[in-house]
Amino acid sequence: MSENTYSTPGPSDDADAQVRELGDIPAIEVITRAVVMLMSSAAEKLGLAEGATDDDVDLDEARKLITALAGLFDAARGDLGLHATPIRDGVKGLQAAFREASAIPDAPGEGPGEKLV
Repeated sequence: MSENTYSTPGPSDDADAQVRELGDIPAIEVITRAVVMLMSSAAEKLGLAEGATDDDVDLDEARKLITALAGLFDAARGDLGLHATPIRDGVKGLQAAFREASAIPDAPGEGPGEKLV
């Protein structure tokens, strides 16, 4: 009797497949996907998403996301090529929205990620 080598895919199989798939994606695409995720999440935390209410605003979370986004942009700026300008503009737009949403705005240059971008 031969041994069956088939196994049902489990959670670790999915993780292995995802790691293999990430290895096939060019670095710039991984970076830009991370940028889009950070931008989208920050916009939601600032209440900029369609249908957002005041209850959806979380400036503490938005600050963290914008700072991380600015840091990623700063670190990858030289590799972003034609994507650099729209990403920089997006970061600056989120920083401006954060300043506008803040009851007590940070001093100029002290807002989330402003020292990085």
